[in-house]
Amino acid sequence: MEGKWRWILLTAIAPVAWGANYYAISRFLPDVGPLWGATLRALPAGLLLLALARTLPRGVWWWRAAVLGVLNVGAFFLLIHLAAQLLPSSVAAVIMATSPVGMMLLAWALVSERPVVAQLASAALGIGGVVIMLAGADGAIHLGGVAASLGAMTMSSLGFVLAKRWNSGQQRANALTTSAWQLTAGGLLVLPLAALLEPFPSVTGRTLVGLAWVSGVATALAYVVWFQGLRRLTAGQVGLIGLLNPVAGVVTGTLLATEVLTLRQAIGIALVLVGVVVGQRTAPAPRPAAGTAPRPTESGRAVALATD
Repeated sequence: MEGKWRWILLTAIAPVAWGANYYAISRFLPDVGPLWGATLRALPAGLLLLALARTLPRGVWWWRAAVLGVLNVGAFFLLIHLAAQLLPSSVAAVIMATSPVGMMLLAWALVSERPVVAQLASAALGIGGVVIMLAGADGAIHLGGVAASLGAMTMSSLGFVLAKRWNSGQQRANALTTSAWQLTAGGLLVLPLAALLEPFPSVTGRTLVGLAWVSGVATALAYVVWFQGLRRLTAGQVGLIGLLNPVAGVVTGTLLATEVLTLRQAIGIALVLVGVVVGQRTAPAPRPAAGTAPRPTESGRAVALATD
């Protein structure tokens, strides 16, 4: 039990860092367009992790890395930026908050992790907390923005569950290497579009500080711990932990942007935290897929991969 909570807390680093991105982007990267924003977030992070991993994809991992790079990075980042431009941030966050349910259903279909009623109830409680916390925002509901947000939620949920499925067999790779491959692939996917359609942003000290956080912490580190969590926990557990993203956004705004934390927001945050904690306690134990070998001890360096 103690070991499980250690992995839960480690995985929570990712959504907390993602939640702080709202402040970091608005404060340090206000003039960076969505295409270059996605490229400069993903590609430096991927190359950094690739240098640490010192391992290129082998066998099936060439096409797997490309698929995950599209689902979890390239197309996902673009859809998130588009949703942010067309929707109030609170509406986009509420739509993305439904991802735990999507991950549970996809994990049921793809990795045989059947969700339990108590965990679905925890997800509903957490989503309700997000709605309460972010209710009352101004702004029109743009159907294109809703479609982009739903697309981002669906693609990332599928990508996360596929990453879990593909890392449970004989050809698995550790979280460092798979994060490196998909971030690099996703960044390379968006790079030509950015070069053709957007001017390169001006580089200032403020820009470099923002990119250091967004790419180094909220992407490189966050993706490694997130995918490490997917290996150790059920997809439903990890999806529920993702509800900490909007909580971190509100708390960061309160602490760093001198925003006022209202009673309604505090109640919403409390409901989210209760949903996350109860969902971890009621989650079924992860079931190893057929053919899964005993897990090796993982470290910060890459592990050798089996070929197909």
